[in-house]
Amino acid sequence: MLDPILRRLVDPPLNRAGRWLAARGAPANATTLVGLAIGLLALPLLAGEQYGWALLAILLNRLIDGLDGAIARQQGPTPFGGYLDIVCDMAFYAAVPLGFALARPANALWAAVLLASFVCTAASFLGRAVMAVERGEADDGGRGRKSFFYAAGIIEGSETIFAFVLFCLFPAEFAWLAGLFAALCVWTASARVVAAGRQEGAAKRERDIV
Repeated sequence: MLDPILRRLVDPPLNRAGRWLAARGAPANATTLVGLAIGLLALPLLAGEQYGWALLAILLNRLIDGLDGAIARQQGPTPFGGYLDIVCDMAFYAAVPLGFALARPANALWAAVLLASFVCTAASFLGRAVMAVERGEADDGGRGRKSFFYAAGIIEGSETIFAFVLFCLFPAEFAWLAGLFAALCVWTASARVVAAGRQEGAAKRERDIV
């Protein structure tokens, strides 16, 4: 939901940094993997309740995730690059709830609920991208240049990072924060399914008229 607004703020400095790094031969895919490695450091840090350091790892991961896209736009994006980026994103997103589950047994149930909600949002997001390819739909570009169709929703990347920041700043409140965020994720996935169904119905009516 906030991604289109924030992209207008962060894209210009990221693109300048991407041009600088690309000119010096920094590879986009290797940058993606470095970002994942740093992001996965959050897991043991969270498990050890080192929330400040974990937050730093999370924020660095997101910064590098923006840089790899900026580098790719300079060097020429590839289908594999887009694929690698989303796989690394999903691995990182899963690591954070797992870290909180390992930190305190009381967190485990709500971390599991949160992970289940992530599966729902990821399935609705990636499944919608497949549907867009089959229909020949183009992305509107509101969330920056993407390698595949980007389904909008209440919960997107910006909201997820905001939630992770809140988890780290208020770890004692993880249970109710995770429950609230999980509910919003399920809402997002459900809304995407409903929207896709309506679009399918509209397309069928157009075919029947023709």
